[in-house]
Amino acid sequence: MNITSDIKPVTYLKSRAAELLNQINETHRPVIITQNGEPRAVLQDPKSYENMRNAIGLLKLISAGETDVREGRVVGHDDVFDTLEDDLKAAMK
Repeated sequence: MNITSDIKPVTYLKSRAAELLNQINETHRPVIITQNGEPRAVLQDPKSYENMRNAIGLLKLISAGETDVREGRVVGHDDVFDTLEDDLKAAMK
């Protein structure tokens, strides 16, 4: 992957938007848009964006779980299954 080919000035976006969108959707690589030589935006295809959001969500859940373990907020699996079993028995009565 050559990231320098995925950096385009805003004038390129203005003049070749359709071509740029085709490239993004075919390669699934984001394109960095610059203005006055500075990065200003990132264009990304919808599926890659959705995958990135899902991955970030999972990482947040993992981080929260690790915090719970560090702080001792855990329940053994035997206790969980016993509680579920008790709840199911009570619901069937």
